[in-house]
Amino acid sequence: MFKRNERPKNGFNALRLGVSFVFASSFLIGTAYADTSSNAPSSSLSEEAASATDSSAISTTLAAGDLYVAPNGNVSNPGTISSPTTLEAALTQIAPGKTIYLRGGNYAYSSTITVQRGNNGSNGSLKGLVAYGSEKPVLDFSGQAFGSANRGLQLFGDYWLVKGLEVKGAGDNGIYIGGSNNRIENVETHHNRDTGLQLGRYSTTAANSEWPSNNLILNSYSHDNADPDNGEDADGFAAKLTVGPGNVFDNCLAAYNVDDGWDLFTKAATGPIGAVTILNSVAHHNGQTSDGTSTASSDGNGFKLGGDKIKVDHIVKNSIAFQNKKHGFTYNSNPGSITLTNNTSWSNGESNFAFDKGEHVFINNLSFEGTASDKTSGTDQDNSNVWWKSKKSTNAKGLLASAADFVSLVPSVTRSADGSIQLGNFLKLASGSDLIGSGTPSGNNIGAR
Repeated sequence: MFKRNERPKNGFNALRLGVSFVFASSFLIGTAYADTSSNAPSSSLSEEAASATDSSAISTTLAAGDLYVAPNGNVSNPGTISSPTTLEAALTQIAPGKTIYLRGGNYAYSSTITVQRGNNGSNGSLKGLVAYGSEKPVLDFSGQAFGSANRGLQLFGDYWLVKGLEVKGAGDNGIYIGGSNNRIENVETHHNRDTGLQLGRYSTTAANSEWPSNNLILNSYSHDNADPDNGEDADGFAAKLTVGPGNVFDNCLAAYNVDDGWDLFTKAATGPIGAVTILNSVAHHNGQTSDGTSTASSDGNGFKLGGDKIKVDHIVKNSIAFQNKKHGFTYNSNPGSITLTNNTSWSNGESNFAFDKGEHVFINNLSFEGTASDKTSGTDQDNSNVWWKSKKSTNAKGLLASAADFVSLVPSVTRSADGSIQLGNFLKLASGSDLIGSGTPSGNNIGAR
């Protein structure tokens, strides 16, 4: 029997376009990207049943400029800063290259808000859904009943920028992305009754070529998501079951979700998904919520990277897992060639790294004080990894990790105003540690910090 959020989803139809993200080099925490967001301010129905609040088609009358939305906005208002409209109305009117600015405050909804399929921006001319200045708009779906039809914000369009929003309380996913080439930046999803932010096909009729691709999730935070039926569905972030290639999570934080931090599950019925890249991200204390809610079915992995013995060659780099209920990083039966580079895993409930089978590639990873031994099927490139096995540190070249190798083992995780993760001295290599510069290529450190 499938988990509730593994069942197929339905939705709307539109064109699929392609775009690539351009990376610049950086170190934990925060990779730079080419600026695709020039329009941003500096500062049981079928599971995809359309909300009654959503228009059935995109308005043919597009606004000439940006639109403003406020909790007390009125659909008859023109959408100026002094006379704001509603979010539902603005979504049908905004033109490519223009932005919907959401004023701060609580937006209470009992129905899903959907960016319909076909409601697209274009490459270099995104449609924006952005918090106004430093204000905090909160999309509050606590009025929804628990159920798979009751998502919060559904993004089925392509080429959108969603930035600075908080989404909470949905009866299912907080944010669900079925479109492609979107940039989701500095959002917070929490206390939803399924995964906080999930990518998946917009419809059971969607061809593989229409599965969501080339989406960037940046500087975002997902926490305290929990399904009240069995506690085995609500993850922090998920790109699973039906996603295309090119999806990237960078500088994202998943904590205190009742199931996993990240879930990249595949199943035989739908086959392989596109490879997902996870960079500069942190997963901690998953498998329970911050108030201690957990169940026997709550997995509690930091980064769960597969399912149903299906090969997908994901990439995980410069990321950290600590004090999760189960494994820090796990192949979860993915026998492919996952590449893990410069990751740190500390003090997880079972193995810090659990890769029982497969041709995985390990480069400069650091494991310390796991409850169970690491499992490391694949290639230990240039013997550059420091593992935790049989209750001790081990490395083929004799490098050993101890508490003295770290400036601090006291967890410290905060976020800056732009959503970037700040760890202070936590898990940072101490001056004089022989793990500094001992990685591959020569001169690279071992671990994420």
